[in-house]
Amino acid sequence: MGLTIGIDVGGTKIAAGVVDTDGTIGARTHRDTPADSVDATAEAIIDAAAELIAGHEIEAVGIGAAGFVSSDRSTVLFAPNLAWRDEPLGARVSQKLKVPVVVENDANAAAWGEFAFGAARDAEHMVCVTVGTGIGGGVVIDGELLRGAHGVAAELGHMRVVPGGHRCGCGARGCWEQYASGRALVREGRAQAESGSLSAAQMLSVCGITDPAELSGPMITEAAAAGDPCATELLEDLGRWLGEGLASIATLFDPTTIVIGGGVSAAKELLMKSAQVAFEKNLPARSNRPHPTFGLAELGNDAGLIGAADLARKPAPIQ
Repeated sequence: MGLTIGIDVGGTKIAAGVVDTDGTIGARTHRDTPADSVDATAEAIIDAAAELIAGHEIEAVGIGAAGFVSSDRSTVLFAPNLAWRDEPLGARVSQKLKVPVVVENDANAAAWGEFAFGAARDAEHMVCVTVGTGIGGGVVIDGELLRGAHGVAAELGHMRVVPGGHRCGCGARGCWEQYASGRALVREGRAQAESGSLSAAQMLSVCGITDPAELSGPMITEAAAAGDPCATELLEDLGRWLGEGLASIATLFDPTTIVIGGGVSAAKELLMKSAQVAFEKNLPARSNRPHPTFGLAELGNDAGLIGAADLARKPAPIQ
């Protein structure tokens, strides 16, 4: 199969691009996401794809959607930030565009992009963890994307790490993303600042703000890169939580490669060093088993788009 279109549907923006078999993006376009309207969102996706189809010979379309996607890669069962509930998105878009359309969870699509063309392109067994506002994940085993019986496997951010811990947006308590995500980093940074800590006050000064409510994840990362002790400690704590969770994930899936992506990964060694130390400390039987390699994602914000386009070339699983 030749050219396909990848579409990454976010809460505020729909990004679309023409992708070749080498994972290279040609033409691009985007639309705003009308998140509160199922029909308007579908029309925005169709409009973006139609613009690209008008200038290219397109053989299929892949859509990456944040939410639960059915195992036949057609229906969005639930989306936390969009109005989709049991939405037959694949069939709806395909009917309008007159080309095959597959729908994939956005974190799965990003993981596949890194597996096929990015940091894990030489691996057959990999885990990709996207550390942003929350935590997304994707798992590839023997070269196949793990979807599970109902299409909702690899929700890694909702692995419980602290029973009775912080309430998560999924409704449970103590999920991993409540401790190892950008949201957790900001929550802990603001708590430090509100406590009256002198070191946290110095961090706010480095960030150029006085109100703890204005503190953001990128500010903390930049302050740590500038050598601020409080910001550095916050990222080290986040890395510890990340590494502890990754040790459990490695125990489950035994990957050869673990790829870390997402906005928080911009901290690079400030995060990765403490993550790897915690990983080594918490990996069961660590002296008697092969250890996976760690790598930072290479495709950035394009990973989901590229992955969705490539997955469109693969037939849906037999039901």
